[in-house]
Amino acid sequence: MSRNLLALSVVAGLTTGTAYADVPKVATDIAPVHALVARVMDDVGTPALIVAQGASPHEYSLRPSEAGALQEADIVVWIGPDLTPWLGDAIATLADDATLLTLLEAEGTLELPVRENALFEAHAHDHGDHDDDHADHDDHDEDHVEHAASDHDHDAHDDHDADEHDDHHHGAHDPHAWLSPDNAALWMDLIAAELANADPENAARYTANAVAGRAELAVVKEEVAALLDPVRGRGFIVFHDAYQYFEEVFDVPAVGAISVSDAADPSPARIAEIQARVAEQGVSCVLSEPQFNPGIVAAVMDGSEARTAVLDPLGSDIAPGPDFYPQLMRSLARTLADCL
Repeated sequence: MSRNLLALSVVAGLTTGTAYADVPKVATDIAPVHALVARVMDDVGTPALIVAQGASPHEYSLRPSEAGALQEADIVVWIGPDLTPWLGDAIATLADDATLLTLLEAEGTLELPVRENALFEAHAHDHGDHDDDHADHDDHDEDHVEHAASDHDHDAHDDHDADEHDDHHHGAHDPHAWLSPDNAALWMDLIAAELANADPENAARYTANAVAGRAELAVVKEEVAALLDPVRGRGFIVFHDAYQYFEEVFDVPAVGAISVSDAADPSPARIAEIQARVAEQGVSCVLSEPQFNPGIVAAVMDGSEARTAVLDPLGSDIAPGPDFYPQLMRSLARTLADCL
């Protein structure tokens, strides 16, 4: 290749955004977080996914390639130790020099307390206040992408009854916070700020991608609300308590979970409790998850006319990448609406 042709190739790569030097290497914990980072890095670089799709993030053994990606990372973006307690040790060992963005601890993140009981109390939320809390996300522009993080006290539930504890929860807050699109929109700003700080040359691209990503999420949020409007108020049971943020944002509260944890099968006593709730409240839908024994759901539904469907908070059947998160939100909404 001639020198002039080589120069033209380099310029073309920079113009189209498909080839950049010194792009930060980013490692992410789960597919939904990977998707948010991938959207912000679109046309600049590709993050690494640490927890393989279809695996539980609560307990996981790193494969050599995943450990290598963590070791090479300049930035690590993760939900936090409440979701992946094992990952903190791995980060300290393999990525101690990397910048760490812990999303559950980011200022402004909607955090919900752990629900310790498998039978949820009926509740009503003032969604006017809730919407006000997140209205600023829609008003951000490219000059307002800022990184903010704060420490939180995760020791508030040390005195809870031991029988209500399991390996699933390691802090006071429910870690499934990615199922709030408001959180996702906030986090894209924080991700863009971290990337811009590490890679000033491409800061404008990261910021523009975050702005576009937030706009996409606003549209998805409206679509999901419209899908769920006709079935709002109908009772459903989830397999394990992973959907509280989705329930909160879209005002579709579950009436219970077969298991508070995904670490162990529910006891016969808990199954009996859920069976009673299904009968008492005329539950329309009992949701399973792909990683769990369908026989447990069948036992819960015994003698009822409830329908069943498979709901996956991690989107294991969705291809990773920048389009993953909107697809996840739509998939959850369609599955729930069809089952109800």
